[in-house]
Amino acid sequence: MVPRPVFPLLLLFIWLTTALPGQSTGSPIRDRPNIVLIYADDLGRGLLGTYGQRIITTPNIDRLASGGMRFERAYGGTYCAPARMSLLTGRHDVANLPWQRITRGGIYTRLDNPLDQEEIEARIAATVAPAPADEVFLAEVARRAGYTTAQFGKLEWGFATTADRLRRHGWDHHFGYYDHVRCHGFYPPFLFENGEKVVIPGNTHADCAKTKEEISDEAYRDRWDMTGKAVYSEDIIMDRLLGFLDHHHPGDTGRPFFLYFPTQLPHGPVMIPAVHPDFEDHPELTQIEKEYASMVKMLDDDVGRILRKLEEMGELENTIIVFTSDNGHEIYYAQPGRTAKGNRTDLAGNRFDNLTTRYTTAGVGDVFDGNDGMAGHKRSNWEGGTRVPLFWYAPGRIAPGSVSHQMVSNYDFLNTLAEIVGQPTRPEKDGRSYAATLFGGSAHPRPYTFTSAPMGPAVVTQDGWKLRYVTAHDRFQLYYLPDDYAEERDLSAAHPDRVDSLATELLAACGGDLGNGRGPQELPGPDQR
Repeated sequence: MVPRPVFPLLLLFIWLTTALPGQSTGSPIRDRPNIVLIYADDLGRGLLGTYGQRIITTPNIDRLASGGMRFERAYGGTYCAPARMSLLTGRHDVANLPWQRITRGGIYTRLDNPLDQEEIEARIAATVAPAPADEVFLAEVARRAGYTTAQFGKLEWGFATTADRLRRHGWDHHFGYYDHVRCHGFYPPFLFENGEKVVIPGNTHADCAKTKEEISDEAYRDRWDMTGKAVYSEDIIMDRLLGFLDHHHPGDTGRPFFLYFPTQLPHGPVMIPAVHPDFEDHPELTQIEKEYASMVKMLDDDVGRILRKLEEMGELENTIIVFTSDNGHEIYYAQPGRTAKGNRTDLAGNRFDNLTTRYTTAGVGDVFDGNDGMAGHKRSNWEGGTRVPLFWYAPGRIAPGSVSHQMVSNYDFLNTLAEIVGQPTRPEKDGRSYAATLFGGSAHPRPYTFTSAPMGPAVVTQDGWKLRYVTAHDRFQLYYLPDDYAEERDLSAAHPDRVDSLATELLAACGGDLGNGRGPQELPGPDQR
């Protein structure tokens, strides 16, 4: 008899290996699951109905949460680029390795005036150190297992990329932005598809119609003046994504697909083609809040469109859908007397010292409670900066309504994917597979999760102890999260030995320099060379 703890893993092994490439089982490769990874941008988990959001309804995302496994202790990064680097490489973001570093965005705003694409690509290549030849990236794992790989939206980790880099990282198909500065507008005059520039007729703003982050009549007129704003970027990207599914049906191609959708939504500045009917007359919301809520609602609607497409294809039962976000919540608008923007001051103008005072929903007047009651938000090393929603949905494979309290991170995704698609996991990576947890078994979790932040790095243990370093004050603070969700009680004075041991682990992860834990270094922009 197979021992009970091993049995779910044995079933998983049988399911995964019945159609590995090269095996003569007679089972076609399409019997293996497609995988869709939806990666929201600045979506704090408090914005979702499954976490109690009371103003914005998110039935499609909630369907993934309730119909699959919800992870209560999932970590992303502190902001866009470090989080995406970790996801795509399977490595944490506190080491500041040369090839992990970030190129400043903006160079593609100069495409054709005065730089051509070849010049831009050469400058980016001269700025960013190439990855080691033996480095394996997320899409490569799926491609080696016989998957078609595709990425749509906000491409790569930033802040400027090229088709060569995307191909190196394993993508067969890609469509979207090559420059994250341009992602701050939603009406791009051009995007890129597999290295080729695609002109978007009717969109005429070089900055993609980025709006003003302020509350004023001028800013309102700027948002709603639709001159040169013919097509909203999310609509363009979703059309290409759904078209990819139409043309890459596994029943026709003989290959499953790994589809990665790093959407812009709901990253600001706030811009939406129309206020959603749910919010037009909402008595609790100001105009800018209605517009922001509509961005979240559009994301949920698009998750629904993906689900419906998979159902129409007859592939939903053969697809694993993963939904998560890159980092915690951000507020993109300041409203005098109502909402403070950013994580520096409260509504009264009192500056947070990030030791005894910090960002909270009540302190800044966030009507949506986007950080789900946690301290901090995007760019901070409080939980609200790095703790994210994570749902795995696979009908018939992952038990609906299941909840995991295992601590996982976006840098675990690469090895988890490897185990699911039948590839060897990569022991050199920082992440560890939690596939066994998904399918009813018990994974062997990492003891620590490391995250960077501009204010300093942090480490969280599997049993819930958290040490954060505040660079500006040269201070460590210690919290026990199971009893202190909002990080209100610093226990460092009561547990000096624990502080010392966790500080040693954190310093080692940072390569011997806590300064590395402020995040991957941002290099001079390629347009400055």
